[in-house]
Amino acid sequence: MLIRRQRAVVVTLTAAAVLALGACDAEPEKNAPRAASTGGTVIAPGKPGEPARRVTPEEAARLLPDESPNGADFRYVQMMIVHHRQALTMTELAPGRAESDGVRKVAERISAAQKPEIGAMEGWLKNNGGPRDQGGHAHHTMPGMATEAQLAELRKARGKAFDALFLKLMITHHQGAVTMAAELLGAGNNGLVEEMANDVIAQQTSEIGRMRSL
Repeated sequence: MLIRRQRAVVVTLTAAAVLALGACDAEPEKNAPRAASTGGTVIAPGKPGEPARRVTPEEAARLLPDESPNGADFRYVQMMIVHHRQALTMTELAPGRAESDGVRKVAERISAAQKPEIGAMEGWLKNNGGPRDQGGHAHHTMPGMATEAQLAELRKARGKAFDALFLKLMITHHQGAVTMAAELLGAGNNGLVEEMANDVIAQQTSEIGRMRSL
């Protein structure tokens, strides 16, 4: 996966640089006859031990890795939207029930981060043809999801009891999201979904540490 990303970057950056050079080369010299435009060339890096070579922009595009979304990408995005929405359900309870300022601030940060992430994932689905049927998405199949009974208990709790239960459920919830994101990195094929998964791992791992310190 990492090698594929690196090659994509190399080819893309090289293409940008050499297309500009090709545009300069395409200008006819004062005394040279005009030639048919070739549309520029791109320098494509060779395999280890092989020299770079000039190819057309069309050929360069074919050399880029295929990042078409696969089933794992669609499954991850669809499930993570549901996962994030449950986190927002829990954070919405904090302002009127939490006793700890730290818990309220954590809830605010989670809400502020995950609302736009839901929007980004919904936008990705729209741009890639909409939701796909990737099997069941029942809550109990997703790591870290709270049960309806646990949510009902959280709604009834107040003060320190709420704080303790909120932190317990949200830490488990975040751990589940990190697990889902890590699984995507080994199974998905789309670069943008991979970036979103890496962001989930980084942000939610940090938040787990913050909540454990409260």
